[in-house]
Amino acid sequence: MVAGRASDDPAGETQLHHAGRGGAQTVTNDRPNLARIYDALLDGSDHYQTERDLVERLVRVVPEAKTVAGENRHWMLRTVRYLADKIGILQFIDLGSGLPTAQNTHEVAQKTNRDARVVYVDNDPVVQAHSRALLLDNDYTHVAGSDLTRPEETLSDPVIAKHLDLGQPVGLIVSGVLHHLPDYDQARAVLRNYVDKLAPGSYVALTHLLEPEDSGETRDAVRAVTRTFRDTAIGVTPRAREQIEGFFDGLELVPPGLTYLHEWWPDGPRYTPLKPLNFATLGGVARKN
Repeated sequence: MVAGRASDDPAGETQLHHAGRGGAQTVTNDRPNLARIYDALLDGSDHYQTERDLVERLVRVVPEAKTVAGENRHWMLRTVRYLADKIGILQFIDLGSGLPTAQNTHEVAQKTNRDARVVYVDNDPVVQAHSRALLLDNDYTHVAGSDLTRPEETLSDPVIAKHLDLGQPVGLIVSGVLHHLPDYDQARAVLRNYVDKLAPGSYVALTHLLEPEDSGETRDAVRAVTRTFRDTAIGVTPRAREQIEGFFDGLELVPPGLTYLHEWWPDGPRYTPLKPLNFATLGGVARKN
């Protein structure tokens, strides 16, 4: 997932000011870093006490937070497998990729087709260093240190220019990114600027935190998440279903459409009960015609 708060910028060119699945300027250990927070949520090892403390606070108020973070990750991997296997997409851009963990976008895509090319986009220097170390022997997977909120700069980054052909279809992964941009118009502009420059036949895979319509346990869980992040440099902005649907304007959603993540082509029967936070994220995959 991506970085924290951004100032208003109608052109969609505001830079994210904190680390995560997206943007970072400096790396410090004394304040939470979003890439490391998600590493802690996924029980990784590349984080510090600052992130552990925040995750512990989050789990105290939303016990299922770690499980749901893992399910968001699994959704992303299912969509990559779908795009690589069923659609035949051979190029992927993963925006705000975060720290490497078990099963990454390139591993899933290249298991289906070893010639699939993947570029991770993250300007957190820690993410870049870890990713490049992991990818030393992989000629088909690379890291671009661009700020994902600047689509023009990102798509013209030398890494993307060298390794991807934007005249051919691309799978654009935008998992847990846009709810870290507080201004809705800016978030839409960022995504639209990417989509406009992708070839017909490209796909967008997107997840976003939902603002539930009705009061209840799910709304309480969402508000607990936003409160936990409110006192940090990292912001989370849940949005109504209609707003999330707006990100797909001009695109053709593939079945089953915009759904809760556990409803989007699950791998098999469910063995654990659903919790309120399972109903707090929507995901969808859509085609550019």
